[in-house]
Amino acid sequence: MRIRRWLKGSAYSIHLPQGCVHCARGGKLVLLVTGKCNSGCFYCPLSEKKKGKAVIYADELLVKGNEDILEEARLINATGTGVTGGDPLLRPSETAGFISLLKGEFGAKHHVHLYTGMADVKSIKAVASSGLDEIRFHPPASMWGKVGGSRFDAAVTASKDSGMDVGIEVPLIPGMESETRTLLDYASQAELSFVNLNELEFTETNWKELRRRGFDVKGDVSSAAKGSQSMGLRLVADSPDGLPVHYCSSSFKDSIQLRRRITRRGRNIKRPLDLLTKDGTRVFGIIESKDPAATAHQLHNQFKVPNSLIEANEGMRRVEVAAWVLPELAAELDEESFIIEEYPTADRLEVEREPILIKRR
Repeated sequence: MRIRRWLKGSAYSIHLPQGCVHCARGGKLVLLVTGKCNSGCFYCPLSEKKKGKAVIYADELLVKGNEDILEEARLINATGTGVTGGDPLLRPSETAGFISLLKGEFGAKHHVHLYTGMADVKSIKAVASSGLDEIRFHPPASMWGKVGGSRFDAAVTASKDSGMDVGIEVPLIPGMESETRTLLDYASQAELSFVNLNELEFTETNWKELRRRGFDVKGDVSSAAKGSQSMGLRLVADSPDGLPVHYCSSSFKDSIQLRRRITRRGRNIKRPLDLLTKDGTRVFGIIESKDPAATAHQLHNQFKVPNSLIEANEGMRRVEVAAWVLPELAAELDEESFIIEEYPTADRLEVEREPILIKRR
């Protein structure tokens, strides 16, 4: 099988799943319907704030209502949505409602795919009827060598009968190459639309278990597991004729998927006081203040800084100000001042902080 090299070490045969196309553009909204899951996979990468919890997230935004989902989709100019968990089929009615919501707001062209480790036909029919375009099954690792004839057969048949694209998505676990090849053979025989193979990755929640099982990182600056990439490239090259197989690298998720998504969001939320970097992050100055409103008033009235270049952030107890303005004012202020870089995401993750002036004593 001809292997097509792709972004950041990824590769595929024949063509990519449609959901992956939207992901690569940065146009995929990640909708976590619940952090709860019954599979108990030792390699689960989900974060502490989500894993096992009854929470809903649209990208990094904690969802409190349907409008939160739609607003996050608008902010990234979403062309598609990946519905995930936990396992979204633990909440089939709510999941179906979210799919209908997205389709109703953005139209049938808004592509929606869903990940699940469940084989519940009733739940699958519920989400299919709401407009789901693509379903990605994640059988437990213990079943990879014997998925044929399992409960997933009926689930696959029901999904195909609904008109959805049906695929399998699993991580590449070194030491399980034989079982993964059997999974590919099953996908070929069942005439599935694709198989996605993800590079195994160390995260804050799975690293102890991966270490316990003898896995190691492949390099000093990588969180990917040693041996996972080479296994993935072999499997794509040796994949069954006619079966689209996609190997997705760990670095693709950060360097392509996340970067492009946050760049889209950053452009949409950019304020006059923000500088956007080539990595999609934003840079601005902050003045830490017990009374942000008063400090902002001082900047405008005493130092004649335009209001468009100032924003009082009461929740974070600081004033945000244009980075090119703050250094000229810092010596005149009693408060500590910094230039910071952060992700333009709902959680506003700070990646760098440079002090301008140490607070006077």
